Amino acid sequence: MAIKEFFKNAFSDMKEDAKAQHEVDKANFAAAKAESKAQWEEAKAMSKPETRKAIMQEKRNEQIKEANERKAEAEARSNRLKK
Repeated sequence: MAIKEFFKNAFSDMKEDAKAQHEVDKANFAAAKAESKAQWEEAKAMSKPETRKAIMQEKRNEQIKEANERKAEAEARSNRLKK
């Protein structure tokens, strides 16, 4: 009977593992599907000139902000050395 119980438990464990892996696969598929849809929507939005201009302006504003921060930091370092 010990062998019979061993195989019964082994097959039960395999069944549970298969169910768990199926849940993981379903979650991964749903995530990939959502990412694909988001990429499609972004590409579709970029085809509109007003959306593209707004996004590009936002990127330029961010670059200007970063440049101003670097400039202020450099000026502060320079002022410390002058004193």
